[in-house]
This record gives sequence, structure tokens and C-alpha cells, in this order.
Amino acid sequence: MRDAATFRAEPLLSWQFVAASAARRTAFDVLLRVERDAAFADELLHSARLDALEERERAFVTTLVMGCLRRRGELDHAVSGRLRKPLPSVDLEVLVALRLGTYQLRYMRSVPDHAAVSEAVELVKGAGKRSAAGLANAVLRRLPPPPPPDQAARLSHPDWLVRRWRSSLGRQDCATLLGANLRQPSAYFRIPPPASSETVLPLLGQAGLVAEPTTLPRVFRLASGRAAAATRASQGAIAFLDINSQRVAESLEVLPGCRVLDVCAAPGGKARILAECGPVVAGDRSFHRLRAMRRLGCHGIRLLQMDAERAFPLTARFDRILVDAPCSGTGTLARNPEIKWRLRAADLDDLQARQIRILRNASDALAPGGLLVYSTCSLEPEENEHVVRTALRDRPGWKARRVLTTLPGKDPGDGFQAWRIERLDA
Repeated sequence: MRDAATFRAEPLLSWQFVAASAARRTAFDVLLRVERDAAFADELLHSARLDALEERERAFVTTLVMGCLRRRGELDHAVSGRLRKPLPSVDLEVLVALRLGTYQLRYMRSVPDHAAVSEAVELVKGAGKRSAAGLANAVLRRLPPPPPPDQAARLSHPDWLVRRWRSSLGRQDCATLLGANLRQPSAYFRIPPPASSETVLPLLGQAGLVAEPTTLPRVFRLASGRAAAATRASQGAIAFLDINSQRVAESLEVLPGCRVLDVCAAPGGKARILAECGPVVAGDRSFHRLRAMRRLGCHGIRLLQMDAERAFPLTARFDRILVDAPCSGTGTLARNPEIKWRLRAADLDDLQARQIRILRNASDALAPGGLLVYSTCSLEPEENEHVVRTALRDRPGWKARRVLTTLPGKDPGDGFQAWRIERLDA
């Protein structure tokens, strides 16, 4: 067995050891579903199955899953260096178990080496791959030392994305972004009316949670503690949503009496902020996502199933329209790391075509003198300025300007871009 102190040259987490095979099996199953079914880890980690685990075990599962997804490229590089066959030829169950073992050995310094190795071997056996148990044991006991942090960050992103960002952002900002994508992002919450910080913050403090104010009114960063504990302590009076998602909603400048449309509304966080000022029509093409919004509560929001890529089923014109468009999500890779392993360069062209259709249809529903905000959580110009320029090409009486650009690691929150579009013609 190698020298653990040398091997863990970049420890990120310090856990008291959780001897929980059930937790590791759950993490294993979640990662398999992410790979096989193109499921999203965040949704699976909030599923009913995890309710059977203790809170400390749920935190352990979350750390394993998100750590393996964020650092998948680095973990695969380490594993492949000890294999005699190409990585794609390894059974997925075996590869996922090796990733889990490697992540614990490198980044969870309070997990004993023998537990990280033996539990990974047991996962291989439990998946019906007993013939590969010896291989898993040998690979994990002979892992190479970890690469320097900058190399680990590059390894943990697809090459084409790194090249693209170096070109569009510059080397320094690219390096900042790569590093930020490997860290757990900060959690931000809003205290919507009628609750107030004077009533909610003391409840959090009594539960041992620390919240820090931000530059946005009613918005706080959870500096210490977990989101689930904060929600319980506040008695449901807070709503977690990235700070830049909240900036996007507030940039629409909704005034009392405005007719407001949220075009791609689900899961509904921005629509609820808009509804603080008055009624909102919230559209989405997914019936299931709209139904989920209704279950969570949608006071002041009229839900409408609609496909924004088609002509809107509405005759009314709106004073304020929010188009938070479906996008690649490259500004959210710390929060949704599986995206970077699924996205392809060609997807950007497909997304751009969809976004142009959505923005054109939305602009048709904007009243004269009205304001539309187009936003994405993408860092890619194809999904931002290119979309706005193309969609408004034949609308000379309209004015567009960028009002938000954020970069993870450089700015608080996720990466977002937003454009304010005014209809100035009569």
C-alpha cells in the first residue's frame, strides 16, 4: 500500500469515516443511472431512496457522487494507467466502482485505505462481476500519484471545452473556471414575502446555521450548514436558488400592474420571484414539470402548457417577458457536472436554432414599450449574443444590451448571461 500522506497531496474534504456499505451502494447505483439512463445526479440525490439513509450517510453519498462526476476525467486517467486494456472495454459496473474507490483514496482522507479498496471490490462482486474483483483490487492498490491541481482540472474536462474556453475566455479565466467547476458551489437562498430576515435568520442561527447577506435584497449565502437543514429550520420560509438566477428574474424590473410571461418557466424558481410583484403566466412544454411546480405551490402563477418553439397559444401581449432559454448549461458544471461529459460541440448549433425560435416567438408576444429579458446559464457565445443578434435582425425598432455576465470562480454563483431587450417601436 502506498504512502497515504504523499498520495493525498490535494485533500479537499475531511470526513469522519462513514462505514456505510449501504451509502456506497446507493452512490454506485446513482452513478450507474447517470451513465446508463442519462439521468441527472441532482434529481436522483433528492429521490425517495435516499430518505432511508441517515443525514450523515446522505451527505456521504452526495459527496461521492458529485466528486466522481466532477473529477471523472482525472479518475479515469489514474485507473487507465494501471490497466492493460483500453478503458472503454472495461465493464461499466467495474469502472464506476473503480472511480468510487479512486475518489475516496485521493480526496476523502478520513476514509481508511483498506475500506476504500475493499468496498469497491465488494461493489464489483455485488454487480455480478466477480471475475473482475481481483483486477479492481490490484488497480486500486497500485494507483499512480495524483497530478498537480492545474493538470487535474484539465483532465476533468473534455479537451474540446478546454480549448474553446482558452480561446474565448483567455488562459487565466479559463483556469479559474476549470478550478471552480471542481468545487462544491455556494448555496444561496431567498426569503420571499411575507417572511422577513428578522424572523428567519434567528431560526437558522438557533439551528447552528450561518447565513451571510449578499448584494441582493432578501438573498443570502448559506455559509455554514446544509440546505436541507436550513429549509427545516426556517419552517419552509426560504427558497434555494442560485444568486444569478435571482439576478435574472430581478432584471425584468416587474412593476405593479405589468402583464408578465415566463416562457420556459419550470422548475419555477424565477416565476415565484416575478410573482412577488403580481400575477404571472408561466409556460413550459413539459406537463410533468408543470405538475411538479403545482405540487410545490404556485401562488399568483397561472400555469400554461406550451411549446415555446411554436407560435404562442396566446392573443394577449405582455409588458414583461422572461426567456430563460434551454441551454447547454456550461455555466453550471460545478452543480451539474454530468453535463460536461454528455455535451458535444455540435449540440451548440442545435441549441442555438431552438433558442432563436423561442426568442422570436417570445418577442412576438411583447407589447409596444415592453421589456424582454433573454438569459442562459451558458458561457458560449453561440447561445447568447449570436442568438440575440439573429432573432432581432429584422426588428430595427428594438434595442438590446447585455446586463449580466458572470463566470464561476470569478463571480459569485453560476455562470450566466442575460440580455435586456426593449421594444421601442409603436
